[in-house]
Amino acid sequence: MKKLVCSVLFLGVIGMFSAQEKESEISEITVQGKFLNLPLKKVNENITVISKQELENSPAKSIEEVLAQFTGMDIRKRGANGVQADISVRGSSFEQVLILVNGIRINDSQTGHNSMNIPFDLASVEKIEIVKGPAARRFGQNAYAGVINIITKPSSDENIVFTASGGDFKTYSLGVGANFGNTRSSNFIQVNSSSSDGYRYNTDYKINNIFYQNRYKIENGNVNFQAGIQEKKFGANGFYATPAAKDQYEETQASIVSLGIDKNYEKWGLNSAVYWRRGQDMYEYIRNKPENDRNMHIGNNLGAELNGSYRSDLGTTGLGLELRKEFLASNNLGHRERFVTQVFFEHHFSFLENKLNISPGISWANYDTEGNFFYPGLDLGFDFSEHHKIYGNIAKVNRIPTFTDLYYVSKTEAGNPNLKPENAVSAEIGYRFQKQSFLGKISGFLRDSDNSIDWSKQNANDIWRAENIGKIKTKGVEVELAQHFNSFLKSYSVGYTFLESNYEQPTGLLSRYVMENLKHQFVAKLEVFFLKKFTNQLIYRYNERVSTGSYQILDEKLSYDAKNYNIYIMVNNILDTEYTETFGVPMPGRWFHIGVSFKTGF
Repeated sequence: MKKLVCSVLFLGVIGMFSAQEKESEISEITVQGKFLNLPLKKVNENITVISKQELENSPAKSIEEVLAQFTGMDIRKRGANGVQADISVRGSSFEQVLILVNGIRINDSQTGHNSMNIPFDLASVEKIEIVKGPAARRFGQNAYAGVINIITKPSSDENIVFTASGGDFKTYSLGVGANFGNTRSSNFIQVNSSSSDGYRYNTDYKINNIFYQNRYKIENGNVNFQAGIQEKKFGANGFYATPAAKDQYEETQASIVSLGIDKNYEKWGLNSAVYWRRGQDMYEYIRNKPENDRNMHIGNNLGAELNGSYRSDLGTTGLGLELRKEFLASNNLGHRERFVTQVFFEHHFSFLENKLNISPGISWANYDTEGNFFYPGLDLGFDFSEHHKIYGNIAKVNRIPTFTDLYYVSKTEAGNPNLKPENAVSAEIGYRFQKQSFLGKISGFLRDSDNSIDWSKQNANDIWRAENIGKIKTKGVEVELAQHFNSFLKSYSVGYTFLESNYEQPTGLLSRYVMENLKHQFVAKLEVFFLKKFTNQLIYRYNERVSTGSYQILDEKLSYDAKNYNIYIMVNNILDTEYTETFGVPMPGRWFHIGVSFKTGF
């Protein structure tokens, strides 16, 4: 804790120095909602938007590593460079976060371990939107603690970008991306391959991505198409089962295809989509010895959604319908399927010259295997002035178990077909200040969960079993500050999240996931710009976990930007910290990377 206090004082000195710098206006950001697209200043919820420039300057090699650089986000990696990671928001489990790609659901119904299998690399991402807390409830199943929408953007500019990088442990990445089109049609295609021998025994990996996106303009709208596939092959030393299982191996495939239309008709707005998400997961307990223990899972999710909005003197009304069929064929989990129907309703009221905004809403979901569920919610916001805003959200949220929770069986784990869905009442109240280059946020939140699902056991010699472990009461505080400049000091930001969870469960019960949450999280970023073409970003992270103590991580990236090319040097874990993020898997020590990108026209 003493290290954390020193870190805060250090950033205070930076803040005093930065007050003397010339400020740079923060550009206006539009957030993509389910029914409404609103400027960030008008949003009545806790949203973080990571811009293209932030992504390019970040000392990160994957989307997961970028997310870890924002407070409230707990990314529990089992390997390097996006090989395998679980996403947690404010102490949630990895099953309680909804992942979207351009607004399309890509969560895996087999297991949340595979939800971040995304068929493009970090260079393809235009921006990332993170919704934390109860406001995520309007997105339905899995939006229990938060929603992450990863957005790409096709362009009609005819250009091609080549990327290459290399680093320690024979790590390399090669990619090519192209934009092309005309006044009506914009296209983006990207191919990428990355590989490494691994930072310790049996942590090698090979990842291949292919992704295509098209946007075709129609009168007052667009037709949107995307298709992509990712293939991963990696050694999984201690990833699952037990830390002693050093020879585990896994191969996954994930593909997504969607076709959608968004269109405006005077007072009406409409967006619809049909999609298919396929996941394949092959696991071997001992690598290259399938006779010892080999699992093969193939899942398919087919879905369609239709969302409409109507603007009137009373505000904006939103109504949505989503239908989804989930299939799974597995030699371990069996042949499973379920059908999900969800209906969403919301109305956005504005009073007092648009200073007071109130959005009540409710959603109904029917699972043919579980029954009916209702998710009521309320969002409120009041603008004291152009720069000062307070907001509050409250909602009931729910999650049904994955097929792994219900049916998985191995030498060390046993699912539970009698699991009940978990549910919670979630609430948040916050204050946001934004003026020119400065953004400040503070919020308090709580989540009162019932029938919480975790894998647990009574003593170390037992196997892990999926159980409804009881009630979990989570509360916390989050603070964020950021400022931009037109000078040597380009930007700085700090963020801090405090979490406290109280568990009502049997005494002495060992928890596999729930007890790994962060109690204190502090993130600080400092970015400088010099000699007209050099940018250097330094990111410091302090994480203190409930179960495994604290650790500090320092990452840095130095970039040289010319007209058509970029060269960078990146060092992850400069302090060579020894730490683990989940399940006792040791994370990499100091890791050097060098990379280049070149952009040219056709």
